[in-house]
Amino acid sequence: MQRLASILVPDRFIIILLAMVGVAALLPARGMALDLLGTVSTICIVLLFFVHGARLSRQAVLGGFTRLKLHLAIVGFTFLTFPLLGLALTTLAAPFIDPAFVPGILFLCALPTTVASSIAMVSMARGNIAASVIAAALSSMLGVVLTPLMFAALLSTSGAPIDISGIGKVVLILALPFAVGQLCRPAVGAWVEAHPGVSRTLDRLTILLAIYVALSAAVGGGLLDGLGLGRFLLLLALMLVLLALVIGTAMLAARVLGFNFGDGTALLFAAMQKSVISGTPMARILFPGAEAGLIIVPLLVYYVPMMTVSAIMAARMGARHAPG
Repeated sequence: MQRLASILVPDRFIIILLAMVGVAALLPARGMALDLLGTVSTICIVLLFFVHGARLSRQAVLGGFTRLKLHLAIVGFTFLTFPLLGLALTTLAAPFIDPAFVPGILFLCALPTTVASSIAMVSMARGNIAASVIAAALSSMLGVVLTPLMFAALLSTSGAPIDISGIGKVVLILALPFAVGQLCRPAVGAWVEAHPGVSRTLDRLTILLAIYVALSAAVGGGLLDGLGLGRFLLLLALMLVLLALVIGTAMLAARVLGFNFGDGTALLFAAMQKSVISGTPMARILFPGAEAGLIIVPLLVYYVPMMTVSAIMAARMGARHAPG
């Protein structure tokens, strides 16, 4: 009962995230304040990816390739199957959804999996934790390059306008700090690993700042003026359908590929989760103006049911496979 209560009560960070959305809607930053916060947000993004680069062990990544079939399945699902499901769903649901949300939905579909939460869910479900750690790290690393490329491909397929100039900014602001962090790992890696609270705080601060800056610009630019309850509920319904499709497809893929319970669980939670930590900063880089606020709306709408359903499924799987 205590475990169930801990699942049903929203995570504190989810509450803070939703509160930040409300603050941005009611008290958006404007003018010089918005410019200053945008600069601070960019600095935090650079620091965040430097820390992620310094924390990720190259030996661990190379060692994880002993389960090559599982990692190929996770990467393929994250950057190919999920985007194709999203593209098919937005095409079929085109008469019912606002076209302004389509780029944001496709952006969500192209994002890498989460790191901390997907590993935590696999652990709770008693799945293959070691494989989950490697897969999450690999997805995060590849996402810096593959997400903008897949997003551009999805946009071209959907007929939406493409601006590829943002991909160069992603390389400069995300990939370069990540690579520098990898190079500096011998000097700073031990300190980063010994102080996980620093990385966790930077993760959350970067997300909240990126959300506030992007939504403030969107509110100031009038892009969210027409976002009423009806449009929001339609978007929420579409995100729930997408989540259900992904869960069903991932379970089927695990069965077809012959994965055992541990590996199938690692595939499931990596497949269904999308990273707000990667998504919000990347949206700010790819769409530095008011458009970024509209782009991240589907991601935020998907995030809450994603975490809730993941936690409930993980708890049930863990109880079912508990020793004894």
